[in-house]
Parts: sequence; C-alpha cells; structure tokens
Amino acid sequence: MVRSQHINNPSCYRASHFLIGNQLGTLERHVVTQQNQASCGGPAVDLEYRWWGPSGLHVKRTGETTENLTLALKDPKPIGRNRAMSTSSLQSFLDKPRVFVLSDISNEPDDAESLVRFLLYSNQFDTEGIVAVTSTWMKTKVCPQDMHKIIDGYAGVVDNLNNHTHPDHPYPTAETLRSLVKSGPPVYGFEGVGTDKPLTDGHRLLLDRIEASSDRPLWVLVWGGTNVLAQVLLTIKEKYPADKAASLRAKLRVYTISDQDDTSAWIRAEFPDIFYISSVHAWNQYGLAAWTGIAGDRYYGFDQGGPDFSKMTKSWIKKNIQVGPLGSTYPDYIFIPEGDTPTFLYLIQNGLGVREHPEYGSWGGRYALTDLSGRGLSGRHYSDTTDAVVGADGKTYTSNQATIWRWRDTFQNDFASRIQWSLHPDFKAANHHPVLCVNDSWGHEALELEIEAGEDIVFDASSSYDPDGDSLSFKWWQYKEPTATQWLVRFEVSNLEIENLDPDARRVKRIMIQTMNKDLRGAAEAGSAPDNIAEVMKAFGADDWNAN
Repeated sequence: MVRSQHINNPSCYRASHFLIGNQLGTLERHVVTQQNQASCGGPAVDLEYRWWGPSGLHVKRTGETTENLTLALKDPKPIGRNRAMSTSSLQSFLDKPRVFVLSDISNEPDDAESLVRFLLYSNQFDTEGIVAVTSTWMKTKVCPQDMHKIIDGYAGVVDNLNNHTHPDHPYPTAETLRSLVKSGPPVYGFEGVGTDKPLTDGHRLLLDRIEASSDRPLWVLVWGGTNVLAQVLLTIKEKYPADKAASLRAKLRVYTISDQDDTSAWIRAEFPDIFYISSVHAWNQYGLAAWTGIAGDRYYGFDQGGPDFSKMTKSWIKKNIQVGPLGSTYPDYIFIPEGDTPTFLYLIQNGLGVREHPEYGSWGGRYALTDLSGRGLSGRHYSDTTDAVVGADGKTYTSNQATIWRWRDTFQNDFASRIQWSLHPDFKAANHHPVLCVNDSWGHEALELEIEAGEDIVFDASSSYDPDGDSLSFKWWQYKEPTATQWLVRFEVSNLEIENLDPDARRVKRIMIQTMNKDLRGAAEAGSAPDNIAEVMKAFGADDWNAN
C-alpha cells in the first residue's frame, strides 16, 4: 500500500483510499460488534475489510490491520453510479506546466471567453501570471479589471470545482489568481520596447518568473500583442552575459495566436533560440492560421462541410456554457469564439499531446519546425502542418485548421462537463474522466516503446476504469501525420493492421508494417536509395501526383 488518505465516516466505519499495486480504490474498515452490527461504539470482536477497486472487485479479510493486510481479489461486484468512488479515484498528474498568460482582453469578447475556459482547467496548470496587454486591435489601453470580473465569477464556484478533481491537484484560490493579474504598458508594440522604457508590474512579474530557480519550462501563452515579452527579453539581454541570457531564454516556451503587433517577428529574428509556436501568414490574414480551427470555419469559410459547428452555435453555448456564476461571465461572441483557447488546449493533460513535441499534435493543433538546418533565423520556430480528417459530411479534408477542429466535439463536451462541475458540490451529480492505463502505464504521459519493423505488439487498456462506474468504450486508430516528413503522407507512412483481442477492444494487437516496399528498402540498404521524391513515388507505383 503506497499511499492512503483517511476519511472518517459517521460512527460505523473508516474508509481509506489506497494505491495497491496498480489498483486505486477504497478500503473500508468495518468494526463488527457482538450484535453483528456495524457500530464504532460497541465492543469490537472482529474487523472486516472491503476493497472497492476500479474494476469493482470486492475483498473481505478479517482480524487484520491495514499495516499487514494482504488483499486477495475475489468476488467481482460492479460499482455502478450508485457507488461512485471519491475524488481520490480520479486521474492524477506527474507534474503541471508553468503557465503565464498575456491577453488583450476586451478588444473583443474572445479573450474573456478563453479566460473562462482557462480557469476551468487551472487545476492542471501552475499559473504564474495573467497580464493585460495591447494589440493591433486595442493599441492605447489595457483592461485588467475585466480579468478580475471573471475571477469574481470563479470565486463563486471554486469550492464546487474542488469536489470534482483529485485532491493532489486542487484549483487555485480566487485570491491567488487575483494576485497574478498585472498590466503591461498601454501602448502599441515597439512604442513600449527599448532600453529607456520603464518596466510595468506586468514586465516585472514575467521577468521574475523567467529568472526563478525552477528547472521547469515557462509556457508564455500570448492572446494579444507580444511587446511585454519583447521588453523582458531585451532587459535580459542587457542585464546578463550572453551565456546566462541564453540559459534564461532556454526556459521559455511561447505559443502565440499569430502576430498581433510589430514585435513578434522581431522576437523570432532576434532570438531564434526561443521555442516558439505561431502560425505565420500575411498580416491580418487570420483565416490562414491553424488556430482558427477552434471555431472559425463559418466566419472564414474554410473546410465547409467538414467541421461540425453544432457545439459552437450561440444556442448551444447559451444552454451548456453560459450558466452559473462563472459560466455567466462568458460573453456572446462577435467574430469567432475563443480564438486564443488553442494556446492552452495544447497543454491540457489528456494523453493526446507531448509538450516538447508540437509535431505530435494535440487539442491545440499540430506544428512542426519551419527550419531544420539549424542555421536559419528561426531555428526553433514551429508553424502550421496539416491533418487529413474525415468531416461531418463523410468527405476527407486536409488543412492546418483540421489539426484542431478534428477534436472539437470532444473538447466542447469536456468544457460543458466542467461547467457542470462548477454548478454541483456533489461528486455524484456530474461526470468525470476515465482513468487510463495502457500496458501497466498509468496516466497521460507518452508511452514510448522500442520495437522492430514488422514486429507485433499488444496494447492492453483493460485496467482502465471510470470513476463514476460508467461503462467504457475503446477506439484505437493510427495517427499517420506525425510520422510523416512531407505533405504526401500516404507515400511515406504505411497502414497498421489493428486486431481486436477482445469484444470491447480493451486489448488490441498492432502489426508493424515496413514503411517502404521491399525493393525500395533493398536499394537503400545497398546504398542506391532514391535521391528525390519523384523516385520515391515511382518506387511506390505512384507516378501520378494526384494518385489516391
């Protein structure tokens, strides 16, 4: 028994939550009296222990203590929703990313919308700053007061939220969040950058968090302009020797929603060593950016018929999001809702992304390096890639926006579920995420396996469970695009054969297929590999560039 958390229940028994091996559940200690009734006040003659694990297994041993109790699993007994486990049975995290938000809130409603959603996920982040900034859309003022209004709504629900998350990862208090709200300069772009420019409280907080002794990266999520970041980077350059300044920049992970002032391109050119995710396109041509996949298909007109817009309509949002003390602070959208949200969707711990690998994809999109040479001006700049996704109309769409809208149904359902958490203090009144285990690996961290081409491998998720006692369904599929190195994925990445090993697909076998055909592989091994894509295509029998 690795860890326990005692909960004293009224008079009859004491329950503790234990991790026994890989099985997380509740161990109940019943005191049985001579009258054969559970009563903590009567003369105890025996002890009975009952183990409620994720699979509903029931265990009974008597005359033991928890210190030397050895549990023998027997007598399957379904848990069901009428016997939901507590918050200790929910998913835990190994760590949380450090996050710092720069927002031009109140230039339009979308920043406020994104902040509402962000707060509902704030138990997954170590938030270290929320700074109001300018942008090309709001050049002469900043609006921290509007951040406080949303945090006031959060204050009314944070206790409810904490009844729906693992006790090791509580939501931050409203007071903590209020202390993190600061302001940048109320000027546009480079008007606020220079060695002669004073530092605002927003500058100082960001500088302090970069200089902090933590070894964990600091994710700077930019929902507006970048002049606060630019001024802090200039300050670091002037303040420290080159090697120390470089080591501080190495801590940064920046994700910006395109370029919204005239300092962004300068940052990428002046400091190409910074890990920097951003869609790059002509000025103000936002319909070309990956992040618009969050909800921009109707407004910008891309991928018509592919994304399902039903859970982005104002009527759906009114019914499912704009309810309760926090949800009611979510304003009606004007252009597209939540354009800034992909910055933190990228960091949400759901098992679909790896922070240091934008090319793997996530709810926040999929990005790849723009320069692989190591000699360019943007050595660590990640920009848009594409995914091929079957849309709502059954057709396949290939676009950068598809790397985000492919997940829309799921991230909107998750948003609505968290709104329900904010409304209900009772754990049983809302739904909660399944707890994932694959091949005895618990949690959302990447499962990395070294295997030979052509080798079979079994993925076993049978230990996964639902903390509400709901049944689980399993879907296994091959995400091809992260493996590819060029546009024509089908010429580079072969299909995997996936075989279900049980009726509900809890266990599957993947047969790893050779990427190249035998003739092409043999040529490569003999040192006569093709040296251009046309020869590769010919080797695959794909002379037609438009071959299916």
